[in-house]
Amino acid sequence: MLEQHYLTALFEPKSVAVIGASDRENSVGNIIFKNILGSGYKGRLYAINPKHETIQGQPAYKSIEEIGARVEMAVIATRPQTVPQIIEQCGRSGVRNVIVIASGFSEAGHIGAALERKVMEIARSYNVRVLGPNCLGIIRPELGLNATFTKITADPGNLALVSQSGAMCSAVLDWAKANQVGFSSVISLGMTADVDFGEILDYLIYDSRTHYILMYVEGIRNARRFMSALRSAARIKPIILLKAGRHEAGSQAATAHSGMAAISDTVFDAAVRRAGVVRVKNVGQLFYAAKALASKFRPQGDRLAIITNGGGPGAMAADRAGDLGIPLAQLSTETMGNLNKVLPTNWSHSNPVDIGGDATPERYRDALLSISQDPNVDSTLVMLSPQAMTDPLGVAQAIISISDKLNRRIICCWMGEAQVAEARKLLEDSGIPAFRMPETAIELFHHISKYYRNQKLLLQTPEPTRQHGRPETEGAKMLIEALLAERRKVLSEMESKAILRAFKVPVAQTMVARTATEALLLAEQIGFPVAMKVDSPELPHKSDAGGVRLNIQNAPAVRNAYHDIIDTVQKRHPTAKINGVSIEPFLSRPHGREIMIGVIRDPIFGPVITFGAGGFDNEIFSDRSVALPPLNKFLAKDLIESTRTSKILDQFHNMPPVDREAIKEVLLCISEMVCELPWIIELDINPLIVDEHGAIAADARIVIDHAANSSGDRYAHMAIYPYPVHLIQDWTMNDGKVVTIRPIRPEDADMEQEFVKAMSDESRYYRFMDTLRELTQTMLVRFTQIDYDREMALVATLPDPESGKESQIGVARYVLNPDGESVEFALAVGDDWQKCGVGRKLMTALIDCARMKGYRAVVGDVLSTNSKMFRLMTSLGFTIHPHPDDTAVKRVVKPLTG
Repeated sequence: MLEQHYLTALFEPKSVAVIGASDRENSVGNIIFKNILGSGYKGRLYAINPKHETIQGQPAYKSIEEIGARVEMAVIATRPQTVPQIIEQCGRSGVRNVIVIASGFSEAGHIGAALERKVMEIARSYNVRVLGPNCLGIIRPELGLNATFTKITADPGNLALVSQSGAMCSAVLDWAKANQVGFSSVISLGMTADVDFGEILDYLIYDSRTHYILMYVEGIRNARRFMSALRSAARIKPIILLKAGRHEAGSQAATAHSGMAAISDTVFDAAVRRAGVVRVKNVGQLFYAAKALASKFRPQGDRLAIITNGGGPGAMAADRAGDLGIPLAQLSTETMGNLNKVLPTNWSHSNPVDIGGDATPERYRDALLSISQDPNVDSTLVMLSPQAMTDPLGVAQAIISISDKLNRRIICCWMGEAQVAEARKLLEDSGIPAFRMPETAIELFHHISKYYRNQKLLLQTPEPTRQHGRPETEGAKMLIEALLAERRKVLSEMESKAILRAFKVPVAQTMVARTATEALLLAEQIGFPVAMKVDSPELPHKSDAGGVRLNIQNAPAVRNAYHDIIDTVQKRHPTAKINGVSIEPFLSRPHGREIMIGVIRDPIFGPVITFGAGGFDNEIFSDRSVALPPLNKFLAKDLIESTRTSKILDQFHNMPPVDREAIKEVLLCISEMVCELPWIIELDINPLIVDEHGAIAADARIVIDHAANSSGDRYAHMAIYPYPVHLIQDWTMNDGKVVTIRPIRPEDADMEQEFVKAMSDESRYYRFMDTLRELTQTMLVRFTQIDYDREMALVATLPDPESGKESQIGVARYVLNPDGESVEFALAVGDDWQKCGVGRKLMTALIDCARMKGYRAVVGDVLSTNSKMFRLMTSLGFTIHPHPDDTAVKRVVKPLTG
């Protein structure tokens, strides 16, 4: 890796200039300069003010150009109208990083937006990076740098706070100061005109001081970059996120403040869940969640047991659990028997487990040990209210004494203040989350258990299609291109079903009749009974328009229904274009449930798959869950189970359970469709009728748009890059063995570990420049759980002759360098497979991937004694250079442009 991220000079500057530094009390320039002086900053600090010789006792310069020495970062604390000229001065002086504090840019309307564009045009012409405008600044406590417009300081710690709102930064800092919470970084983004969340998350991945990341979000500009960086960071460091705008009023306020398009809260929530992030609703929850993660609290599920010495507090906790959908664990018969042995006869005999107001430390300990062995219990909340015979400190000590046996699956709530403060602190110091109120404890459990569930979603790497290049898929693309050539956007039901059928979605056969006579012929051909629906692109809700007739049993009824549909629709919608009436089999399924599967095109996150109640139930209950494609079976199951509708899919009254696998299969087919057909902006399958025998789409509607596929990147329309199945290739070696070259997957972790273990000591040393024998768990995660948009790892595999399983014989990978323009490669080939062409094949494929992504160069560090690698690199067009810092290593470089 290159030693520094390209934003290092912005967040770790060795020299800072404050442009607009002032002696005027409470002015922006006064507070920022005073903060930097007072925070003990070790670098060089310059005051810029043309009207003064000195500022706060320090020499002042008339402009940045007058300093005559390199300045790594400038803070601009002047009026917005002066910013373009100052940026130009910074560019001419070699300043490459600036923070713009002032407001009055795109959030202020057209004039401000024009000013912001001018600032960015100048900044880009000089390669100047801009944080802001309308931001608070940054704090780096360990560097002694407080370059913010706030009077609140931050203590050193391992939390990074990244916020679009300066006011939120101030509020969080105030809360943290009172609660003795420290930070590695506090970064206020403001309008994110240039430096955005994605780049800052990239930087924080490399920042060794940062262990946890807290985020406050109002809007985002680039969904792909945001999701890619979020997913990459969340694999390494826990991220807790707070977003404004959960409801319409809040969304409007956030939009007005950030100047960005409003984000659908439902879609945003689905996105961050998929990124393995936990989302909270207020500042307190933000820090409680961070502290709980730091304490290694690890709930393995959401089934909760509650132990309490008071019925009232236990009931309050149970109520809040019910509000959040947290199931209280059903204690096993064995556990009930054990509790009967160690508790008085008057205990509650249910969960919450009320062990009595006179509960001793020993009673708490015995109850907790009994419950912790119950396979139905994932975590336990231990509650204590200070009653006459209660020993809060003794109970805390008893819990701490057995905490190692409980696998970090307990949280505590010591209610009250003076009588329990010492005990609560003892628990916290021992790494056990402890709270004052039961609601807070339950909410914390909810958020942390969600975090670990979301991490499972993060691990999923579905393919865009399971049958790449299938002829039917190509036919669907041709049909859409033909319709777009006709300048049509809304597909008929027959056309929509043809697209669905091409992607293996079961559909009811549909044909369109343009006369009553045609309707008779088609009905006879399909077979009675039939359903008849108006065919009109302008009427998405056919039933509301009076255009649907069901269960038509004979020819006279068909003729009557045809005329009745046409007459009714023309009366209700006289201007609507009517193509005819569609005829299809009437689906009589006595055990059928009607559900809805759809696709919408979110303006920020691209295609989103929806699932919920179908038919009229969809209008009444508005029960809908959403997920970002691509999906696999795990994600499809999660999408289904996130709705109330999922309950009626099980045995319901006298109806047997439906075939859930059939629903998952339809969802996977729709996922493939939106991956491969970027023109789709809307799709509705409503209803999808499902019963114990399978699923079938009774009605469908697709809307397309040519503009939706304006990029050359095949998956540019998606926020999450799918598993790149198009990179899979077979290669035949000289001895006839067929090797599969493919991108790595998370489930390859065991195969990757075995490959490294089987390498010789010399090969491992050449690859890792270390004497390691096997990969650590963290390394395995980094190597196999990759984001294909910003990194790539290609494995070469052969089928094992005995087990048939894949066996890895080589791997080549690259990661995006911190400069954002080049990638660093690594290559390893099994000792038995060297000199067989495996390394050359892998490197050629890897270089092609980097070139397709538009990177400028592939670079690598090679030990000076690794002559075999140098021969291979030279033959592939790499040049060899001295390493800037290590004589034992040489750097090889292959330009991909020019």
